[in-house]
Amino acid sequence: MKWPATPGLGVAAMSYVVIDYLRHLSPVWHERLQPALWSLLALIAVIRVPFYKHWSSEFRAAIPFVASMIFMLSALLFEALSVRFVTAVLGLDWHIDTPPLPDTGQWLLLALNEKLPHPIVEILRARIIGLHHFLMLFMMLAFSVLFDSVKAPGLGIGARYMFTMAIGRLLRAITFVSTILPSARPWCATARFRVPGYPHRWAQKYYVPYASDSNSIRQLLRMDIAYADTGGYPSEYQPDWGSMSFLIDFLRPTASEGSSWFSLLKKAGGGCNDLLYSGHMLVAVLTAMAWTEAYGGFSSALIWLLVAHSAQREIRERHHYTVDCIVAIYVGFLLWKMTGFIWPREDASRGRRLIKLEKIQGRLIQAAKDSDMEKVRELLEEVETGSQESKSKGPSRAMLVLASAIILSALTIVLLALTWTSDG
Repeated sequence: MKWPATPGLGVAAMSYVVIDYLRHLSPVWHERLQPALWSLLALIAVIRVPFYKHWSSEFRAAIPFVASMIFMLSALLFEALSVRFVTAVLGLDWHIDTPPLPDTGQWLLLALNEKLPHPIVEILRARIIGLHHFLMLFMMLAFSVLFDSVKAPGLGIGARYMFTMAIGRLLRAITFVSTILPSARPWCATARFRVPGYPHRWAQKYYVPYASDSNSIRQLLRMDIAYADTGGYPSEYQPDWGSMSFLIDFLRPTASEGSSWFSLLKKAGGGCNDLLYSGHMLVAVLTAMAWTEAYGGFSSALIWLLVAHSAQREIRERHHYTVDCIVAIYVGFLLWKMTGFIWPREDASRGRRLIKLEKIQGRLIQAAKDSDMEKVRELLEEVETGSQESKSKGPSRAMLVLASAIILSALTIVLLALTWTSDG
C-alpha cells in the first residue's frame, strides 16, 4: 500500500527552495525569511519528538545507519583520491592544451537560446536549485517520520540513501579514473590546482609518446609494449607522509600546498577533468527517487522538474558533458531500485501480523462460529496492536536519550552538508 501523502511536507520543501532563491532576487528578504523558516521547522520537529511512537524501529535501524555512513565516507575518500589523480597525472599543460569534447547537448541548449522566448531562457539559466538543496530536501523527508508523513524508521531511509550514494560514488570513481577525459572548462585546472605542469613519469612512458603520432600508435599495436625511450624524468617534490607516502605518486603534491596529504584531498573539490558521471546529478536523482517512493504526491513531480532543471544547468554552464548527466540519471534510478532491501516501502509489520493471526486462527474461527462479534473484534485488535510499537505508554528515558542523540546527530549532518556544499 502506498504511504499517504499529506501536503505539509511538500509545502515546506517548496517553501525552502523558493525562500533560498530569494538570495538572488532580494538578499534582504532572504536574510529575514530563511532563519525564520529553519527555526520554525526545527521547533516543530522538536515538539513532535516526545509524541513519536517508533523509537524502537529507529534503534534497530541505528547500526545500519552508522555502517552506511562509514561506507559512504570511505567511498568519498576514494573518490577524492581518484579526482586528484586524474588531474595530476597528466600535468597542467595537458589541461590547458586539450580542447573540450564536442557535446551535442551543449549545441542544443545554445540553439534553444535563439528560439525560445527570453523569459523562458532566463528561467533555464536561473540558479534555482543546487547540490545542497537536494541534500536538504532529503533531510526534510527523513525528519518527516516525526509527523507520520513517511513510513518509519527515518534512520532506515537515511541508511538506504547513504548506502546507495556510496555505491554510486565508488562506481563513479572507477568509471572516470579508467579513461581520463578533458574538462568542458579548460581553465579550471590552472585556477584550482597547483600540480606540476609536465606529465607524471607513468604518463610520460605509457601515454605521451603515443598520444598523437599515428605511426607510433601502429607500432605500439604491433609490438604491444611501451617501446619509446623517454630518457630521464624530472625530480618531484617528496614530502614525508610516513605510512601514507605511497600516495605521493598518485597525488603529486607541490611544496606550496603544505605537508598534509589530507589537506591536499580537501582541495580536490569536484575536480577539473570530466568526471563521468555527474556526482551532482546522482545526488539529485537519489533525492527524487527517495521522495517519490517514500512520499509521492504532486511535490514529487516538482522535484523531478528541479532535477531536469539542474541537469540542463550542469550542461549549460559546462560543469559536465551531456553524457555525464544522462548516465547519472539512469545509474541513480537503477541503484535506488537495487537497494530496496534496506528500507522497503512495504509495511515491515505485515509479517508480524500474519504470524500473530496464525496463532489466534483457531480462536478467531470459533468466535465466528459462535457469532461472537465482540470476541472477533477483540482478537483482530490484538493482531493489529501486537505488530506495532506500544501506544499506551510514553517513551522511556533510554528512548528519549536515543531520540536526543539522533536529533543532534542529524542536525550536525545538516550543518556539515550546508557548509561543505555551500559552493555547489
